[in-house]
Amino acid sequence: MVAKLQVFCSEDLGAFYLDVLKDRLYTSAPKSLPRLSAQTALWHLTHAMLRWMAPFLSFTAEEAWAVFAPGHSASIFVETFWPLASPDEGLLAKWQRLREIRDLVNKEVETVRITGAIGSSLQAEIEIAAPSDDHALLASLGDELKYVTITSQARLTSADALAVTVTPSAAAKCERCWHWRADVGRDAAHPTICGRCTSNLYGAGETRRIA
Repeated sequence: MVAKLQVFCSEDLGAFYLDVLKDRLYTSAPKSLPRLSAQTALWHLTHAMLRWMAPFLSFTAEEAWAVFAPGHSASIFVETFWPLASPDEGLLAKWQRLREIRDLVNKEVETVRITGAIGSSLQAEIEIAAPSDDHALLASLGDELKYVTITSQARLTSADALAVTVTPSAAAKCERCWHWRADVGRDAAHPTICGRCTSNLYGAGETRRIA
């Protein structure tokens, strides 16, 4: 159990889910549906994880419980495991493949970063050439593919084999979300931020379906 929780925290959460989620948490409007839904997911995760860790990280779990759920109950040790829905095997398989492709993207981005052409993955624009099955999988993310790959732009093309091309963005960097976008400064009233951030701060806000 200890090893499984450690892998879950370091690989599933730290290296993937939280890495992707932080753009939504940091840049969406404070009361927006995208941000609130992310916070709700984290609330469920925290409830579940404190119960999982309690048998072997007893004092840590108890201290965290007092901060996380004051007034809920006197101790984590009178709680039962948090109810979670049964796994969707199809959804798990989909995201497993997306993570494999993302690993390939990360490898290619890092190769370019080492040369000094980019400073971070958000300075990169990528093109993924993919066979039909992978193309359909990636296309299902729509414009949010760039959030999953943590790049400023992600394009798809069809090919017989999977390949990733990385180029430095020629756009300007938004000082708020750190994405490199062509619409930075389009609003004269907010010359240092992009259209997405302008909308999230002063307009209707963006729609996020997936990432």
